[in-house]
Amino acid sequence: MRSLSAADIVRIWELGQDRHPIDRALLLLAYAFPEKKLTELASWSIGCRDASLLMLREITFGEQLNSFATCPQCQENLEFSLNTKDLRIIDPDTITPLSNYQVSIDRLNLHFRLPNSLDLATVMTAVDEETATLQLAKQCLLEAHLEGKVVSSEELPETAIAILTQQLTETDPQAEILLDLSCPACGHVWQVLFDIVDFFWRELSNQAQRLLQEVHSLAKVYGWQEAEILNMSAIRRQYYLDLAN
Repeated sequence: MRSLSAADIVRIWELGQDRHPIDRALLLLAYAFPEKKLTELASWSIGCRDASLLMLREITFGEQLNSFATCPQCQENLEFSLNTKDLRIIDPDTITPLSNYQVSIDRLNLHFRLPNSLDLATVMTAVDEETATLQLAKQCLLEAHLEGKVVSSEELPETAIAILTQQLTETDPQAEILLDLSCPACGHVWQVLFDIVDFFWRELSNQAQRLLQEVHSLAKVYGWQEAEILNMSAIRRQYYLDLAN
């Protein structure tokens, strides 16, 4: 994995403007792992994808993540800091992908794999979350045996699908990070989902626009090209900006 340069940040922001978050995540990973094919990145489990994005964010912008939330009870705004190492449950550098997991339920044996970006893309048009979850579970079911006989996903009872859904969550805990929050104003306690794709993209967008403002200022004063300015270190760019101002 390599960190994102200033030029990378601007280019990713430009390319990802009209893309879905799933595609934005893969775009970020494609720049971090230029030696890997997009099909391979798309096949990573969501947990492996998100752990990699957390590491990429860390080596590009640092460990600390400044965030905020609004209390659903009293509407108080909360500001808090997180650390990438605390959020990263798995280390993508040490992962040995297992494509086949299994769980036994009474006389039923289910073989499954973990959801990936391609799976998420296929359930985007589901009418509701429950339908999407059911469809995702069936897509990840590789094989089901009832008393040694192969059965289809349509033949499985609802309880079996529910257990499979739970197993998908437990086997890939990095895929869903819930934060426990407490409001200092009213004492309300609740949970929020931390979405590294959305968080990272917002940061990258802000940084890309700041960089383009710096390019505009320096190009106007010194006549330099965009590529020249973006290839400078942040310290040099800031020094020239201070001189220009």
